[in-house]
Amino acid sequence: MDIVCLDMEGVLVPEIWIAFSEASGIPELKRTTRDEPDYDKLMKWRLGILKEHGLGLKEIQATIAKIDPLPGAKEFLDELRTLTQVIIISDTFTQFAKPLMEKLGWPTLFCNMLEVAPDGEITGFRMRTEQSKLSTVKALQSVGFETIAAGDSYNDLGMIRASRAGFLFRSMEQIQKDNPDIPAFETFEDFLAAIKGALKE
Repeated sequence: MDIVCLDMEGVLVPEIWIAFSEASGIPELKRTTRDEPDYDKLMKWRLGILKEHGLGLKEIQATIAKIDPLPGAKEFLDELRTLTQVIIISDTFTQFAKPLMEKLGWPTLFCNMLEVAPDGEITGFRMRTEQSKLSTVKALQSVGFETIAAGDSYNDLGMIRASRAGFLFRSMEQIQKDNPDIPAFETFEDFLAAIKGALKE
């Protein structure tokens, strides 16, 4: 039995931190897992910048409310979900993701939790498990699923390589160059065709 595991940001929706960087006028917050593979290091650095500027959950959620899925993402996801089970596995947080999941038609999402003080300051974060994307794919495989995985960043490579089929979608040129054996796609039409092909294997 197949199950498709997709990254969220950069694949189905724009990068939240890039959108917030633009909204807040803080260019340093543009750094994502495409730039920093160590997610723990990246998040601690982000929280330090938020504290320095006196910004919290409320300000980030105001930006997220204005973010729409990438053009074609909902239609892609709707069709894919008629063919097989789909789980979005993301390093984002439940407090960020809810409005985006609503716009995508409430797909299943596995992500993490922020620790937030009563005044809205983000004081920390709790990862669901270590190497959450790879760990989730391995757990699904352990209960009889064959996984097909896709993402755009360094932190997606583990689950992509551990799966029966894996793809890069709208990834950076450097990641594609470093991983020439992973098929890479730029349009939802080609991406869906590749997944359909993998489902028939």
